Amino acid sequence: MHAFDVLGDPVRRRILELLAEGEMTSGAVSERIRDEFGISQPAVSQHLKVLRESGFATVRAQGTRRLYAVDSAPLREVDAWLDRFRRFWTPHLDALGTELARGRRERRLRESAGRGESAGRGDDIGRGDHTGRGDTAP
Repeated sequence: MHAFDVLGDPVRRRILELLAEGEMTSGAVSERIRDEFGISQPAVSQHLKVLRESGFATVRAQGTRRLYAVDSAPLREVDAWLDRFRRFWTPHLDALGTELARGRRERRLRESAGRGESAGRGDDIGRGDHTGRGDTAP
């Protein structure tokens, strides 16, 4: 089965996301997937079997429990395949990063200018009105 056939299924993608957080028992995986997708335990077991047989997941026995984990080798192969397409989005993401940085810089400048103005008003208020006329001058 081709890697994208395996990854094309939303249940299998979700299982991999869960396993990416750390090793999980088959029971824990099954419980989460049944809750999220409303499928049976045997259906979850079939998805785990596909992931195991395609090399995306490993399983090891610990007593009576089966512990599943991600096997990164097929993911590296997918990443290598995707590498030829990165040129289509990398410049756009770089440009987005530049624009986000520019926006943060402009916001900081506006905020510091705003603080400078209110600090100035605060200083005047703090010093009080020494004309003896109070707060309202004609």
